[in-house]
Amino acid sequence: MIFSYLCDMMSHTCVKNHLTRLPEKEPEDREMNHAYLLGLDVGSSSVKASLVDVETGCCVASAFSPEQEAPIKAVKPGWAEQDPRSWWDYAKQSLIQCLKQAGARGEDIKAIGISYQMHGLVCVDRDLQPVRDSIIWCDSRAVPYGERAMQALGKDWCLEHLLNSPGNFTAAKLAWVKENEPDVYRRIYKVMLPGDYIAMRLSGKPATTISGLSEGIMWDFKAEQPAVELLDYYGFDHSLLSETVPTFGIQATVSPQVADELGLKAGTPIGYRAGDQPNNALSLGVLNPGEVAATAGTSGVVYGVLGEVNRDPLSRVNTFAHVNYSADLDRLGVLLCINGTGILNAWMRRNVTPGLSYQEINDLCASVPIGSDGVTVIPFGNGAERVLENRETGCSVHGLDFNRHTRSHLLRASQEGIVFSFAYGLEVMREMGMDISTIHAGKANMMLSPVFRQTLATVSGATIELHDTDGSVGAARGAGIGAGIYKDAQEAFATLQRLSVIEPIEQDREACKCAYERWKALLKKALS
Repeated sequence: MIFSYLCDMMSHTCVKNHLTRLPEKEPEDREMNHAYLLGLDVGSSSVKASLVDVETGCCVASAFSPEQEAPIKAVKPGWAEQDPRSWWDYAKQSLIQCLKQAGARGEDIKAIGISYQMHGLVCVDRDLQPVRDSIIWCDSRAVPYGERAMQALGKDWCLEHLLNSPGNFTAAKLAWVKENEPDVYRRIYKVMLPGDYIAMRLSGKPATTISGLSEGIMWDFKAEQPAVELLDYYGFDHSLLSETVPTFGIQATVSPQVADELGLKAGTPIGYRAGDQPNNALSLGVLNPGEVAATAGTSGVVYGVLGEVNRDPLSRVNTFAHVNYSADLDRLGVLLCINGTGILNAWMRRNVTPGLSYQEINDLCASVPIGSDGVTVIPFGNGAERVLENRETGCSVHGLDFNRHTRSHLLRASQEGIVFSFAYGLEVMREMGMDISTIHAGKANMMLSPVFRQTLATVSGATIELHDTDGSVGAARGAGIGAGIYKDAQEAFATLQRLSVIEPIEQDREACKCAYERWKALLKKALS
């Protein structure tokens, strides 16, 4: 879905709207000095691009590719792969559409920022070509490799140095390749994350960030260096890791070859990159301890910022370096990830209500009372769930009565099940000492459903603040910070506007609590 960035109408007006294709500018208009920031958001369903006007802070164009959800290859149960080269093709198509919408030229882009799906593994050879498809975030095959590393290195060492179990993250995925595809492994020159791959395609330069290494569980927070002990345990040559560059800063520049291909200016700086959830937090202005951001797309995430080192002893939620982390400033992001979120809602739409829009689905949900008249859905049908200690329960439906219940009950129970999975993880985050009283979110995806957002507010007891922004806009603004176009985040996000506030409904709390307790009892049974 394409989102426009809401500007402050009291102080200035965005005269361009990226939802409408603008007419080509007259030649004399093209002589004016325009400056834009480009944000690329590399997701598993699409790549989205946005252009932000430097002077006004408005998003003037936004586009995504492909129009239908990008394919995910699942050769075996629990596997999920994508061809990294397809991300590059989608990025190019999105950029071309953005430039057409804005009537802009590629040379008007002054900096580029990249947001990307986290935890994926991309392997390239010395010609910087992928040697295999990327093993992406929701692939479960590496769980045993992370568990064995945890046992060998020791739980205490892993939590003290890595802040997490090696789990099912990037390093463990590489260990799977090393053991199961030795011929492929021998060809690997560099390993990287999805955003690193796009930056490399733009610049020809392999590089990564501390934040990126931490999300791959390859950063030692205590030693403040790559996690040498973990790399040695797996038998990885240290040279497989790319050079580390700052999250904000001139990480690389667009190569002459790519400039010719895309119509960009050679030397345009890549000023920022971050995983989609740290970037979403940045997009919502969540940078300091106690601030919390949430998303509910294909997967669902609650992401809170800690100002001191802490971790969950069971690694049900994970701690990574936030975008503003440094050796002198502990800014850590605690990430609760639920794989089975929007993907369940999309599955319901395709298979239960084909032909209906999401708005029509949301209306059907609203026609059913809290608790879905006894129907309960456990939503974990998209691979191993970290919040369940990397267990796979599969998605399941409970309490369905063929004589009483309709598709509306099933739809609402699905949305409630997703909310309850969020609430389950929020309990873990609160155990770590996080005060979750306000949740910042973009008005997008599942947050467009009144039932979803109101149930989340009431069950969690937190106020939800909705903003009109997205990851590609946040990445563009991050590029402005990294390239020195904006002096700081406060200036970069000066036009961020709050659209609405959802408060818990006190009189509904008991009904929500009863439905949640029923859900937890069924989950406990599934895990036993």
